[in-house]
Amino acid sequence: MSCSESAPLLENGGHMGHRNLPFSRVVNFMKGEGEPSWTESFKFFIFGTWFNILLVFVPLSFISHNLDWDVGLVFLFSSMAIVPLAKLLGEATDQLSVKLGETISGLLNASFGNALEIIVGVAALLNGQLRIVQMSMIGSILLNILLVLGCSFLAGGLYHTQGFFNGTGAQTCLMTLLCITLVVLAAYTSTTDAGMQNRCSDLDECPTAGLLFISRGTAILLLGVYCAYLWVELKTHHFLFIAPSSPTAEQNNEVTVALAETEETEPRIGTAAAGVALLSATFITAFCAEYLVASIEATAVRYSIPEAFIGVILLPIVGNATEHVTSVWMAMKNKYELTITICVGSSIQIACLVVPLLVIVGWIVGQPLTLHFHNFETVVLFASVFLVYLLLMDGTANYLEGLILLTLYLVIALACELPIEPFNHLLIAISLGNLRYHRLLPLLAALT
Repeated sequence: MSCSESAPLLENGGHMGHRNLPFSRVVNFMKGEGEPSWTESFKFFIFGTWFNILLVFVPLSFISHNLDWDVGLVFLFSSMAIVPLAKLLGEATDQLSVKLGETISGLLNASFGNALEIIVGVAALLNGQLRIVQMSMIGSILLNILLVLGCSFLAGGLYHTQGFFNGTGAQTCLMTLLCITLVVLAAYTSTTDAGMQNRCSDLDECPTAGLLFISRGTAILLLGVYCAYLWVELKTHHFLFIAPSSPTAEQNNEVTVALAETEETEPRIGTAAAGVALLSATFITAFCAEYLVASIEATAVRYSIPEAFIGVILLPIVGNATEHVTSVWMAMKNKYELTITICVGSSIQIACLVVPLLVIVGWIVGQPLTLHFHNFETVVLFASVFLVYLLLMDGTANYLEGLILLTLYLVIALACELPIEPFNHLLIAISLGNLRYHRLLPLLAALT
């Protein structure tokens, strides 16, 4: 082959191809070649399920807050808006992790798995509502390990005689670690001279320097333990988190493998579109969470609802509604390992990631958030984790265990001063008629 002096030495004929390489990669990533288009992605993201009809409460939340509507409406609309937003956050995280590999996917789910709790917690911190932060975190843990896990075991037990999962106990041990740290701090504040020295009557508002030091140091240590837990789960001991085969499933290994393959997330959103969707949903959720937190105190006073009931019961239910449905559905399909991952894994994220992270964020923004919870909350959490540990250690589940967990959760709800007075008045009004009920109002007021 002959070549002249003007013939290019390289086949691409020049020098411009390699210069455009980084830009072309960015363009290809944004186009999402081989992935669903941007239009298809956002069509699935917004209209993929009828559950997203609740997104109508998002503009209502903005309008009610900015137009100073009744505080009860602001609380209601913001709560209902957070429910579909929490689902969108989870959907965007799942879709974003499809093409990022197993390790990055695990880290992404670990980081954004409880994004809503972090957003609500930060909003409450910035508003100075430290007790709401503490109660909502305790409530989220109790909701996952008692109510959701109990409903899952109960529903699964009605369809299957017994369920099987990995009962290594590594997860519940981390929960126990948080409980022990809370007990240590409670003992410090009630038995040591340094812990009992306080500048005001409310230890939550003005904790001692020693309590702040211990809480912030413990938060850093818990974050380190959580990082080690992720390394164990994703790298060194990932086999411990694989569901064991039941006696009947051992004869059907091919079917089991086929079912496992079908559980992989189907890519319905492009990678770049999923990232944009995740950031957008996080941004909107932050505003709705701010409106929700700002209306809690006024709603509690106006409608005589204890703040403990709002923080421990209502807020966790609102923020994790879709996740709860998924957990129960997986148990009904006899996939208890996924149920355990959703319930216990989410609780570990809150205990060892969200709670310590909020303590450090409070340190940064000048809010004295500590790991010193009230004695009632500490005892309740310790007892709940101990019960869950006993039920999970054998690696089996049935409907009776679910009923036990639900019973304990209802007892805790009653102890949080369940606001039953309005329901009592409603029942009396229905049974006696409105006219007779109004005549009884002075008597009811005197009795209560």
